[in-house]
Order: sequence, then C-alpha cells, then structure tokens
Amino acid sequence: MTKAHLPILVFDGDCGFCTTSARWLHRWVVRDSSTRVAPWQHLDLDELGLTEDQCRAAVQWVGEEGQVASGHAAIAAALRDGHLVWRPIGALLVAPGFSWLAQRVYSWVAAHRYALPGGTPACRVEDPHA
Repeated sequence: MTKAHLPILVFDGDCGFCTTSARWLHRWVVRDSSTRVAPWQHLDLDELGLTEDQCRAAVQWVGEEGQVASGHAAIAAALRDGHLVWRPIGALLVAPGFSWLAQRVYSWVAAHRYALPGGTPACRVEDPHA
C-alpha cells in the first residue's frame, strides 16, 4: 500500500456497531479525509501487515510509516490524527495513568458489541480463552 493510502483505521465491516462507529468517526473526526476508514474485508491485509484474527479482535490503525496500533491505541491514533478538537482526547486515551482504563473500556465494548446499538449476533467475537 502506498503512503498516499495511509494512515488507515481498519474495522470489522460485518459488525453493525463497528460500522456505525466507523462512520461516526469518519464524519466527525477525520472529516478532511487525511485518514482512511475502511472495513478489513475490503482490504489487502498482507499489504497492511495485518491478519484477519487481529482485525476480528479489535480495530486496527496503520500509520504513515506502517506502525500498527490495536484497540484503544488505534482509536487514540485516529483521534490524534483527526480534527484539532479530538486530538487531546486521543492523547488522553494513551496517557500514563489513563491508558489502562481506556484499554479496559475498549475491551469491554469489543466483547459486548453484539449487544450494543447497531450490534447483531454477527458482531460477537468468540473468546479464545473460553
């Protein structure tokens, strides 16, 4: 993938909650289209250095230099790269002393996305530890 196509936020396009969230983020955070927002099902994951398992488990961010962030860190990266209003929130999500909370909230939302507004049974992610 060329640098012109990066950065990109990669989400699960089979999940209604994820799709709704990604559309909101694209509309309100990355309005200038500096960041692409796309479902992993429509991308060449090998080119991005991602796997299907990673993309099923959490939202992924691939930066301009190919760096990858996952989950709350991916959301933080998109916010930090977005409109000026959202940048401080993105920084807060990965700040020492707050990142652990953001990670726990993200993990809970990801595990329960099927039950959230827009979610469907297709949104359920099986727990590999169960």
